Amino acid sequence: MEQLFSLKFRGMSFLSVFMVLFFNAAESYGWHDRTHLAIAQASGFERWYSAAAPDVVKSRAAFRAIEEKNHYFNNNAEKPVTAKMVMGQTERLNDAEDEEGHLYGAIIGSVRDYKELKASGKYADYPLVFCAHYAGDLSMPLHNTPYDTFNKERHTINDGIVECNALNNIGFIQRSIYEIRIDNEGDLAAEIARIAETARKLGRKIRKENRNMTQAEAYTQIIHSASLFRAVLLYVGRNPC
Repeated sequence: MEQLFSLKFRGMSFLSVFMVLFFNAAESYGWHDRTHLAIAQASGFERWYSAAAPDVVKSRAAFRAIEEKNHYFNNNAEKPVTAKMVMGQTERLNDAEDEEGHLYGAIIGSVRDYKELKASGKYADYPLVFCAHYAGDLSMPLHNTPYDTFNKERHTINDGIVECNALNNIGFIQRSIYEIRIDNEGDLAAEIARIAETARKLGRKIRKENRNMTQAEAYTQIIHSASLFRAVLLYVGRNPC
């Protein structure tokens, strides 16, 4: 697959390459916008076009202190991620003082918010928009590792590894989605922990080798995110489109 993307890149015009580099350099959040949209659309979320909105929210000063902590877990102790760790983060949700972040708890919390609103008969889609975004951030290696010099220097470029072609490869992502069964919150926590571990280990690998992700590695990660969010949709009673 890596060879395929290399061939596509070599076939692009100089202007196209310039535009890709320009826009990637200008963006600075999570996986970049088009990557988040591709994950959500491949998952079958009918509001996939809103999946980048949580990054817009955290860009506003009034909301930044609370919202930005939902997008990462720095894991400064570099401990293996467990379901117990995931559930423990739910207690830190919306804690602006939690500098290490609580991405895993934010996924659980957004699902809880959706179920609560749905049960009350209120419009409930917006928590799923946040969940789609957080599920995307979950697979990004540098959102699961210490925010050290390596992370700071390479974060933006790794966020945009597949930004230029993600929306052109939604079919590939969809065909690569694998089944995840979630019957309860414990199952969800276990799957979050499993995917977080794939990201954490990849983060350690690229740090040790002092390099960026390859496109193949990035697609492997976002397929984890798409598979998880599709399972979340089924878990809360939404039929993926």
